[in-house]
Amino acid sequence: MPGMENEGSNLSRAEEIKNQANEAFKAHKYGQAIDLYTQAIELNSQNAVYWANRSLAHTKLEEYGSAIQDATKAIEVDPNSKGYYRRGAAYLAMGKFKEALKDFQQVKRICPNDPDATKKLKECEKAVMKLKFEEAISVPESERRSVADSIDYRAIKVEPQYLGAKIEGDVVTLDFVKKMMDDFKNQKCLHKRYAFQIVLQMREMLQALPSLVDINVPDGCLLTVCGDVHGQFYDLINIFELNGLPSEENPYLFNGDFVDRGSFSVEVILTLFAFKCMCPSAIYLARGNHESKSMNKIYGFEGEVRSKLSETFVELFAEVFCYLPLAHVINQKVFVVHGGLFSVDGVKLSDIRAIDRFCEPPEEGLMCELLWSDPQPYPGRGPSKRGVGLSFGADVTRRFLQDNNLDLVVRSHEVKDEGYEIEHDGKLITVFSAPNYCDQMGNKGAFIRFEAPDLKPNIVTFSAVPHPDVKPMAYANNFLRMFQ
Repeated sequence: MPGMENEGSNLSRAEEIKNQANEAFKAHKYGQAIDLYTQAIELNSQNAVYWANRSLAHTKLEEYGSAIQDATKAIEVDPNSKGYYRRGAAYLAMGKFKEALKDFQQVKRICPNDPDATKKLKECEKAVMKLKFEEAISVPESERRSVADSIDYRAIKVEPQYLGAKIEGDVVTLDFVKKMMDDFKNQKCLHKRYAFQIVLQMREMLQALPSLVDINVPDGCLLTVCGDVHGQFYDLINIFELNGLPSEENPYLFNGDFVDRGSFSVEVILTLFAFKCMCPSAIYLARGNHESKSMNKIYGFEGEVRSKLSETFVELFAEVFCYLPLAHVINQKVFVVHGGLFSVDGVKLSDIRAIDRFCEPPEEGLMCELLWSDPQPYPGRGPSKRGVGLSFGADVTRRFLQDNNLDLVVRSHEVKDEGYEIEHDGKLITVFSAPNYCDQMGNKGAFIRFEAPDLKPNIVTFSAVPHPDVKPMAYANNFLRMFQ
């Protein structure tokens, strides 16, 4: 029976490829693992393990939409597979606790005596209860007062034994920022009085900015664009060592996702904010999808702020993040945004300027898409791998640039092996500045130097530097750490 022999060889070949995929996964080569699991699925789509394993690899790449799709397929093929477990983990990573709870309840039904399933279900129940409690006590947006109104940092006493960096009077100086960075390098904290002073000054400054900021780089001058830093403070310091400290003559644009995952997010955000206070034109800051309450609650920043500063700072940072601009345009030619472009054509820069950004990111619309979308290699638009925003092709990029008389889109938001990737016929560059992301991806970091007037992108790559032995996600949601 040649057909049966052929089927048997397909099944055994699929198993071989799955084993290769597992090895790639163990080596943290998640993209390669996904390609191999895909080959195994093409040979045998009725093996739930292949779908569940590919779901986990997508989760590792933060492609939670794709992870949920694959886990759902695993459940269809075999309701007793790990599909519910994988889908629950992906929902959890997206902050969808109620959906995650349903899946973990199902895991418990399938494996009633599994202590791991019991533990995860209990943690999930706690998270949902906490969420319900927070919803019950929350004040409507219209009645909410700013936490800043209750803070008088001048009344906070600085103890004589505090030997760290101090702001004399109201002015943040370069000497102060350098001393603060040195203290941070030695794992010392900044006094709360000065931390409040910096964040409150930033609040005032950001509030006055438009949602789309125009940056003018004079001829012969440079601007450096950095991508995600994700709490990797020692790599941020390395960027400054390689490329110079921010100043009026050496300005930077940091393109969102300053915090979360890396466990030195407080140090990163205070450093970036302090440079902005020192000299507003030395550094420009854009909002990323991780400058939001829902992400900070899950991926570590909220826990880190609570541990290193206080509960009041949790509220204050959440508010100040809502004031961050959503995008920048360099010399009317280069559009810089954290995520990407839109689900509709015809969006003008004036539409972005008109966005009322002073809120948590919505789940759809222009603001959501600016923070969450990703490019795709084929034309048109498609669903997002992440489950939020969308994927957009080179034709979408080209039309947006033509409609707005622009030359280039620069965005961040995605880990790239070399720290950057040029796509869409050279019209779109992704830049990512957190090397060896989460201490396991093995990627390089990159930044882009633009010199006026031609603004030709000069891309510089760099490797990770050592940091103190504090693991990524050390302050993250208890429950999520179980899946790392």
